[in-house]
Amino acid sequence: MKAKGRNEQAEHKKKTMKTTSKISKKAQVQTEPSSTNTQNTVFALTSETKPLPRISFKLRHQNRALPTEKVLHLLRTEAPKFWELAEVVGKWVWITFTEKQPREVTMTLSELGFTWNSVRQCWQHHGGTIAPRTPLDPRIKYGSYFPADVQPA
Repeated sequence: MKAKGRNEQAEHKKKTMKTTSKISKKAQVQTEPSSTNTQNTVFALTSETKPLPRISFKLRHQNRALPTEKVLHLLRTEAPKFWELAEVVGKWVWITFTEKQPREVTMTLSELGFTWNSVRQCWQHHGGTIAPRTPLDPRIKYGSYFPADVQPA
């Protein structure tokens, strides 16, 4: 009886350890003959990715220390598209997009000293001051305005 119990346990272990993985067609690598070469060429079905753009951390560090007025001036002269979207909340500058932006945009914002705030879903620059996080909307406490509405580019 003990032998039978062990066989059932061993068989049960084999069944639980045995996996049947189904690889999606996108993840599979296919071989196709090349029209210019007689050898088979391996093609991956994933799209080619561009290398990530380089961020100047020295420039980012310098821009992180800028006060609000200088950040707004920098946006107005260097990145007018971001100037149109900028919202000043207290001494902070927020830039909000409706959808995910390309890497070039995130690189530019990062070099301008902005950081991503995952709670508020916006890019923000602290304007040289760091305040403790508040659970309330800072717009209520500090007020906000769009500088492009006050002073057009």
